[in-house]
Amino acid sequence: MSKLAFIYPGQGAQTAGMGADFYENNAAARSLYDEAGELLGLDMKALCFEENKLLDLTEYTQAALVTTCLAMTRAVRERGIAPDITAGLSLGEYAAIAAAGGMTEADAIRLVRIRGILMQNTVPAGEGAMCAVIGMKTEDTQAVLKDRDGVSVANYNCPGQIVITGRRNSVEEAAEALKKAGARRTVMLNVSGPFHSPLLIPAGVKLGEELDGVTFSELQIPYVTNVLAEKVENIKDARDLLKLQVSSPVKWMQSMERMIADGTDTFIEIGPGKTLTGFLKKIDRTVKIYNISSWEDVEKAAGELC
Repeated sequence: MSKLAFIYPGQGAQTAGMGADFYENNAAARSLYDEAGELLGLDMKALCFEENKLLDLTEYTQAALVTTCLAMTRAVRERGIAPDITAGLSLGEYAAIAAAGGMTEADAIRLVRIRGILMQNTVPAGEGAMCAVIGMKTEDTQAVLKDRDGVSVANYNCPGQIVITGRRNSVEEAAEALKKAGARRTVMLNVSGPFHSPLLIPAGVKLGEELDGVTFSELQIPYVTNVLAEKVENIKDARDLLKLQVSSPVKWMQSMERMIADGTDTFIEIGPGKTLTGFLKKIDRTVKIYNISSWEDVEKAAGELC
């Protein structure tokens, strides 16, 4: 049976102006931006719509991006498009859970604001790093990292693209070793911390304290967790998975493969940019992919799907 998925991007997709046309054209999207700004005490419109330095700071990025993704989702749903399953890369998983009915939009936005602050501040600036490894098989990358301390895989994005994370010196040394072992390219990422590494375990513990105070709801549809690349159908599992997610590898490629094997043949990437669309094309070119990052994209998708 054919299935449709909503998928949500992670940090790095943010861009000044994201969602501005949704704010102008859709009352439901507009109200969410206003509600999020009031909830967090931030000028969410200025943060998302105007050129500014805050948007690329983790403590602001995560809330801005999830607000934008969920505002766009409101508009998509109004056009009669509904998912059978959801998934999100890293912080995008919060949008995925909210879209699946497991938590309120307000809780998703509030939690990623806290998550962003914790992830930014747990490891002192300059001590951690992340690096993209391009053009190397997963098993070959893992073999190089196997006996190295202080560095591990952060993201399995798609065939030929993995991100490593950890202590800066360890990541830099591993990057050189990976190039010698055959990686086509390694690119140090402009990020404020060693995300999805064991160094972030203390952030997960503190985030868990916030999660313990959240009232989750029964899922209306399943979502796929980054931690296991498996469907979550019982919301009771979400709390522990989100605690682990901060310091665990993001199994995005495996998540997409699992969804496709389970019958998902149409994917809608909701949010700025086309990062996930690019990954999916490298994972499986047979699936249908839509990207919704502008108001015009909603009309196009609705015309074909409804």
